[in-house]
Amino acid sequence: MATSKTFFITGISSGFGQALANEALAAGHRVIGTVRNQAALEAFEANGPNAHAVLLDVTNFEQVAAVVADAQQRFGPVDVLVNNAGYGHEGLFEESSLEELRQQFDVNVFGAVAVTKAFVPTMRERRSGHIINITSMGGSITMPGIAWYCGSKFALEGISDALGKELAPFSVYVTAVAPGSFRTDWAGRSMQRTPRRIADYDASFNPVRQARHEKSGKQLGDPVKAARAILQLIDNPRPPAHLLLGSDALALVRDHHAARLQEIEQWATLTRSTDG
Repeated sequence: MATSKTFFITGISSGFGQALANEALAAGHRVIGTVRNQAALEAFEANGPNAHAVLLDVTNFEQVAAVVADAQQRFGPVDVLVNNAGYGHEGLFEESSLEELRQQFDVNVFGAVAVTKAFVPTMRERRSGHIINITSMGGSITMPGIAWYCGSKFALEGISDALGKELAPFSVYVTAVAPGSFRTDWAGRSMQRTPRRIADYDASFNPVRQARHEKSGKQLGDPVKAARAILQLIDNPRPPAHLLLGSDALALVRDHHAARLQEIEQWATLTRSTDG
């Protein structure tokens, strides 16, 4: 194994966060994980001397900096930050509220940014660090009924890419890790679903919602294998700015970019017509 590192992972109680925390501990790394209650904190710290937990709601923006500073004072500097905390909202644009949009962005975007801002100064000063933002293939492609979710992941992909360019001179890397469909609670217990009310969408969307619900827990992707892939990623001296996880993500995003490039070329004449 490469040199042991200290991880700070948000949302370790389930899904990718839980799998990554467990695999990192098994590989000999130290893990500081965020949880939402005392019972979860005690359960995680029972995993041994390298397992530490802190109570943090990533949407409590005023609290984030103090929690991060205290964690680094108690457990030492963090080498790898993993912004994993997040959830999926499913609802048609016309039926979904602005409040649901705000909540989706508060967790998936503002929460990740607040935690990242708390770590960037020390990583920059140390000239070392790796920030991993768990986005989604939904940060490159879209599907009906998850506009709020895709919007949040597009935003996090863009912020990650720009931040990586800003931090590159200081040997701090930023990678947006975009999973496809994995066997997590994303489409099950943790998904927030807006109730249906507009009959016009019944024929086009009800089958999509039903299929997504029925597929939950049967997806192709294995969260443990995703965790192991992330551990390989952080051992690479030149990690990528973007990494897809899952063959479904690879196929769908490739097809999307091919279609997008074809459309760009189709409209190139009109695009160039606006020059001086």
